[in-house]
Amino acid sequence: MKRKTNIKIHSIKYNLFMNVILKASAFIFPLITFPYVSRILGAGANGKISFASSVISYFSLCASLGIPSYGIRKCAEVRDDRELLSKTVQELLMINIVCTVISYTILVMLIFIIPKFYNQRILFWVTSLSIIFNTLGVDWFYQSIEQYDYITIRNILFKLIAVVLMFTFIREEKDYIFYAGITVIGSVGSNILNMLKLNHYVTFKKYHNYNFIQHLQPIFVLFLYNATTTIFTNLDQVMLGFMSNSKEVGYYAATVKIKNILISVITALGSVMLPRVAYYLKKNEKGKFIFLIRESFDFIFVSAVPIAIFFIVESRYIILFLAGDGYEKSITILQLIAPSVIFIGLSSVTAWQLLIPLKMEKYTVIGAVIGSIINLTVNFALIPNFGGAGAAIATTVAELAVLLTHFFFLRGKMKSMLDIKELVITTLSGVIALIGLLLLNSLIKLNNSFLQCIVASIVFFGIYFLALLLLRESIITDYVKNLVSKVR
Repeated sequence: MKRKTNIKIHSIKYNLFMNVILKASAFIFPLITFPYVSRILGAGANGKISFASSVISYFSLCASLGIPSYGIRKCAEVRDDRELLSKTVQELLMINIVCTVISYTILVMLIFIIPKFYNQRILFWVTSLSIIFNTLGVDWFYQSIEQYDYITIRNILFKLIAVVLMFTFIREEKDYIFYAGITVIGSVGSNILNMLKLNHYVTFKKYHNYNFIQHLQPIFVLFLYNATTTIFTNLDQVMLGFMSNSKEVGYYAATVKIKNILISVITALGSVMLPRVAYYLKKNEKGKFIFLIRESFDFIFVSAVPIAIFFIVESRYIILFLAGDGYEKSITILQLIAPSVIFIGLSSVTAWQLLIPLKMEKYTVIGAVIGSIINLTVNFALIPNFGGAGAAIATTVAELAVLLTHFFFLRGKMKSMLDIKELVITTLSGVIALIGLLLLNSLIKLNNSFLQCIVASIVFFGIYFLALLLLRESIITDYVKNLVSKVR
């Protein structure tokens, strides 16, 4: 007999609201901490942390395989049946634990074999704790049952703890190892609570018919996708670490942190949509599926285009405010890497809301492989002469290649899901706002970089919002109508 779960599923708007708060915290907390840490630790120490984190990310990837992606889709499909959901979670968790043990064993061996790793072994030990936290966290399960309020609250709580610890213990450059540990606590420390709460939703009784084989093929395909994506996402900093120096990695890492903050905000809707899209496809509700995809593309257009434009034009003031003096080389790097925000935003929709839910995972792998090859080639060609700027060019070109590859394999489905009119409206509004921003910069130059950023953002995004409203962009128009109706 099918035993139903008692999981409360909130609306997409509620989940999006909670996820936007979560992503906003990912923006606000670095905004608070980054200027302080960049000045205290300097580019060299920040470069060491970024290098270690990039290396550890590969082992974390191997430990999780493709379970974080597959787990969201699979658990979302069976979340109405408590027995089947419990059995599925157990199977995936056991696979995850075995892979974690293997990955950690290899990491320990390499730390003692590779001199560059051994010289920073304490930093690597501390950073590697994220691997264990990620496995115990089963964060994919809570996303599959759309518990974004819980995810948001506990995540923000641990970020607050990390901020307090940072201002308490980080006082000079030699404290960079403490900072690495605090970063782990802030990013994945809350995962401990996930395991403690898990038995509220699933049972841990022993089943006699575990079926691990059914999961292996999709997990492996998604692992290949995640692996190749992680390779070219972190490859720049790893190659800079080997081909350049820690300071150059530090300059580049400063812009990558900014880029990652922007991407986390822009892709907030995508992580909310994946379980709902998978659920609708399982229930064969194609109309609702297409509507959600169109909304996702519109959201990316409206948010990513102006953000990329603003950060290109105001890069000097943004870097001076966030990183401070000594990071002037990061200005050009930020200008070169900002366009990738648009490409990553769009490819997050094509990958996580189209290819993966439609069980076309192999094409995400092909796209990631093409992106990795291009990234590797351009890095080798440009890093020796241009350092971080060359790595930024490689990232932008690689992300564009990934998006174009996805479009190619989805060409038969994209016509009903892309609204060209919305793209034209968004681009035109961005151009209008850009003209206003350039006029502002020519007339007003404040000595304070923070105030310059604030004034520029108010003018730019104010003009952009008004232009969207006048041109009747659908998302903004619907939002204003709903707001007016509530006020009345």
